[in-house]
Amino acid sequence: MTEVTGHHREDLSIDQHLALRTAAARLTEQFGQIYGRETIERFLHSSYDQFATGSTVPNFLPLLAERFARQRLTALAKVEGHHDDGLPVVLFLCVHNAGRSQMALGFFEHLAGGQAVGWSGGSEPGIEVNEAAVAAMAERGIDISTDYPKPWTDEIVRAADAVVTMGCGDACPIFPGKRYENWVLDDPNGLDVDAIRPIRDEIERRVRQLLAELAVPIGPAVSGR
Repeated sequence: MTEVTGHHREDLSIDQHLALRTAAARLTEQFGQIYGRETIERFLHSSYDQFATGSTVPNFLPLLAERFARQRLTALAKVEGHHDDGLPVVLFLCVHNAGRSQMALGFFEHLAGGQAVGWSGGSEPGIEVNEAAVAAMAERGIDISTDYPKPWTDEIVRAADAVVTMGCGDACPIFPGKRYENWVLDDPNGLDVDAIRPIRDEIERRVRQLLAELAVPIGPAVSGR
């Protein structure tokens, strides 16, 4: 992980430094009773580095880093036995974390209604979520436009109760004691909305089946075509 002793980085603007300091303060308020400030900032800065290369939205990098660091710290706290709310955690993985896994996460969070936790990641994260996938999900009343492609990390995989893989092959992480499912689905990359709809609908069917098998009550029906 990135060393952040002194927290001075020449590659950041003054505004980005300020945004990261503010993010670190919020994360410390949430996790400070479990982890020290240095650990929290290490996770924040290493999360920032995950998105810095190739990002087209540098002004949003501190926010993305904070969100990803929060997820990673939550996962680490569960793995280490510091906190566990008892909710089942499902991790959806594909190659770019821009289409299939994002649609699966969208359906999962909508249908679970807070009764389960969903995360997603990619073996080779893309730059942004597939616009056609966003449009296809919007037809069902689910907004995935604010999400972002991100990698998986060891603590996130270890904290998951079930891992659903979708096309990442040997790159997908395997840890003993986890429930694994491999969903064979067409890759929506490069497809238009018409071609993505059948993939979207099959993902919804599988998510509903997974929730039923996890004994998670399913929320209101999804609207739209």
